[in-house]
Amino acid sequence: MTTTTTGFIGLGRMGKPMASNLQKKGHGLVVYDIVPGPMKELVALGARAAGSVAEVAKLADIVITMLPSGVEVEQTLFGTDGVIAHAKRGTLLMDMSTIDPQTTDRLAARAIEAGMSLVDSPVGRLASHADRGECLFMVGGSDAEFARVKPLLQAMGNTIHHCGPVGTGMRTKLVNNYLSIVSCQMNAEALALSQRFGLTLGKTLEVLYGTTATNGQLKMAWPAKVLGGDIEPGFTIDLAHKDLSLIVTAANNAKVPMPVGAAAREAFNGARAGAYAKKDFSSMVDVLCDYAGIEKARL
Repeated sequence: MTTTTTGFIGLGRMGKPMASNLQKKGHGLVVYDIVPGPMKELVALGARAAGSVAEVAKLADIVITMLPSGVEVEQTLFGTDGVIAHAKRGTLLMDMSTIDPQTTDRLAARAIEAGMSLVDSPVGRLASHADRGECLFMVGGSDAEFARVKPLLQAMGNTIHHCGPVGTGMRTKLVNNYLSIVSCQMNAEALALSQRFGLTLGKTLEVLYGTTATNGQLKMAWPAKVLGGDIEPGFTIDLAHKDLSLIVTAANNAKVPMPVGAAAREAFNGARAGAYAKKDFSSMVDVLCDYAGIEKARL
């Protein structure tokens, strides 16, 4: 058992199983979410429920945030009743949200001014991996800070990459998600075209799997998701659009052209305007088949 108290703020679809794994593996947790249900589930596992962000900050030595966007992260950490206003000096903040890396840089600088430090550790893989404690983490922080959070990460995942100083974790996450999401759009277009051509899907995939055209989404994720008829979210179209927006903005700030990323973002934007916003991002192929009036791709 550890004597360090860890605060966990944000018990959504990813945060709740991550916090649950921490509690189950002996890390003393104090948790907070604006929705009471997930807190009750964590209390049943032995965690302490806080009544506010401020209470988490007063009790914890390390505070983890897993929140929807940079707006919530900044408000939670630096708002009037936020973590910084109530935490003791030396507190380590670990933000696991996916946000704009320039926001991460700014928050890290403000944490240092307050006598604290911040590590960025965005999460790779899906909610189902979080359930099983099999997350992948991309960590940005000093060697000393990384050593402090590593036992926590080991309780929540099985693959940990220390990418460099603070901010490198977030930037690595955006590079990874760029390829993952754009590959999803390309797969959707390719399989919709296969459907229009009247090709046998199994044979088309057999060919693709044997050439350099294949990718992890198509070979590993899709057969278990959209191609098997399951479009319930592991990672939603809404979130894919959010991440592509972060990616394109960050690339523009770095003066790196992203024409394919920009086009993919608008494709996801079109999909989220309809009935697919909360469906798995693999269902982009269903969106295109609907548009074209052709049979959905199913194995």
